[in-house]
Amino acid sequence: MKTSTSILCVLAASTLLVAGCDRQGTGSTASQRMDQSSSKMADATSSMTTATGDTAITAKVKAALIAEPGLKSTDINVETKDGTVTLTGNVDNPDMRVKAKQVASSTSGVKGVIDNLNVKTTS
Repeated sequence: MKTSTSILCVLAASTLLVAGCDRQGTGSTASQRMDQSSSKMADATSSMTTATGDTAITAKVKAALIAEPGLKSTDINVETKDGTVTLTGNVDNPDMRVKAKQVASSTSGVKGVIDNLNVKTTS
């Protein structure tokens, strides 16, 4: 298994090197282009990791809201960006609004909570 991985890495590096050498007149060396490619790959990996983490946080917050007695979690929307959770939707009373925010805040991985919940008015 290690041999296969090593071979794939060597082939990928060779392909990048050959592709870099094929360009004419860019004013940068193959080494510089490989460094730039590595940097772009690291940025893409970081973005993917953040998106995956945000998706997991959203799922955990939704599950915690569902498990909370008295909260109508179907009326609460959850979105996460860079670990910050935004709650939108409607709750029955101010206490439920506070409870939803507490549940979200106490969920693992949450860095902050933006409360955009509306309290339903009684007619």
